[in-house]
Amino acid sequence: MDTSKVIKFDDVPLSKFHVKMTGITFAAHFTDGFSLGVIGIALTVITPQMGLSPFWQGLIGSSALLGLFLGSLILGWVSDYYGRKKIFMFNFVLIAIATALQFFVQTPEQLFILRIIIGIGLGGDYSVGHTMLAEFLPRKHRGAILGSFSVIWTFGYVLASFVGMFLHSTLGDSWRWLLVSAFPLALFVLIYRMGSPESPRWLLRQGRTEEAMAVVKKYLGDNVVLDDEKTEQQMGTFSDLFSKKLITRTLFNCIFFMCLVIPYFAIYTFLPDILKIMGLAENFTTNMLLNALLILGALLGIWWTIKFTRRGFLINSFIFLSIALFTLGMLPDSSKMLMVITFAAFTLVMSAVSNLVGVFPAESFPTDVRSSGVGLATAASRLGAAVGTFLLPMSIANLGMTYTLLWLTGTLVVGTLVSIAWAPETKSLTLSEASSINKAG
Repeated sequence: MDTSKVIKFDDVPLSKFHVKMTGITFAAHFTDGFSLGVIGIALTVITPQMGLSPFWQGLIGSSALLGLFLGSLILGWVSDYYGRKKIFMFNFVLIAIATALQFFVQTPEQLFILRIIIGIGLGGDYSVGHTMLAEFLPRKHRGAILGSFSVIWTFGYVLASFVGMFLHSTLGDSWRWLLVSAFPLALFVLIYRMGSPESPRWLLRQGRTEEAMAVVKKYLGDNVVLDDEKTEQQMGTFSDLFSKKLITRTLFNCIFFMCLVIPYFAIYTFLPDILKIMGLAENFTTNMLLNALLILGALLGIWWTIKFTRRGFLINSFIFLSIALFTLGMLPDSSKMLMVITFAAFTLVMSAVSNLVGVFPAESFPTDVRSSGVGLATAASRLGAAVGTFLLPMSIANLGMTYTLLWLTGTLVVGTLVSIAWAPETKSLTLSEASSINKAG
């Protein structure tokens, strides 16, 4: 090796290998968005066919999120012990099989179980997919690419609306075809993940230095070195996430993530019903316009992730979202145009700042517990989202729209306060430097 041309692992230029790893991880996130997006549309057909009560609507609507909680928590921890590669494949075996079986369900209970299994696979992929990609990407491009997860997820989520409208108008048993339409996506991801390498950072922390360097040389070049990671064997434990060194980062990632996704999933899972109650459906082509704003916001989020500090972007977004949702809850029914403008602005910023859920957790934890940390943050967020989605139909029915929006605003206020207190600044740092920060920047 020509030592004058030695390149640090965190500074290696983007290569075809990076593009491939990004592609198969993004495809998984697209499948996730699509799989979660279809259930809200499918429920509009399933509810009258199966006679679902608000309880069962909430239960089925939140079932994949409950599975995401379990999968993120358990499979993230497993991958820190047994490797990223195995879970990287196993996730989509679960997802593909359970997705296909949805076509044959006859009862709400069967659908609920299958949606939980799908969620377990998706949850495992959240923790391992983000971790795997973060551990390969150079720091110069890490924030923009990890932030782009939200864009890809949003495209999948929005595509579900278009597919739902098409199938609903052409097929009698449309909800079955809609739910199983995610199967080709899951199968595609599974096939193209075959042969993916193990994370060299993980191998290095297990003391398997020769294997780690073999992966680096094969996929990134002979002159690339892993010099910013500890080379001694080190096995982290799940309890390390609650140690004095990591507790602040653990709490920050769990709480900020949860406070963003609770209103996101609660509102957009039942968007048609919410807009109808607010009286916006007749004079505003809401579904398509808001979906377009979700995509535009996600794209803006990439730019804002590059342009602004991580910490500033998060805090200012939380403040804006809190004010917007509070305003939306307090506006009188006669203020239709102001409702539209406020809801549109809320949607745009919510989609944009959601990019950071793919960045902060992956940059916050050391290699030996990175998947566990990402998994725990994702699990906390999905548990919160599942509870919020489950409660929303009953909250609207019993408390009304105003009080429902106000308690959702409360979650955003909590996110604001936690971010001000604990959000670190990880921009432009190597992965090891970013994960060693102990306090807000």
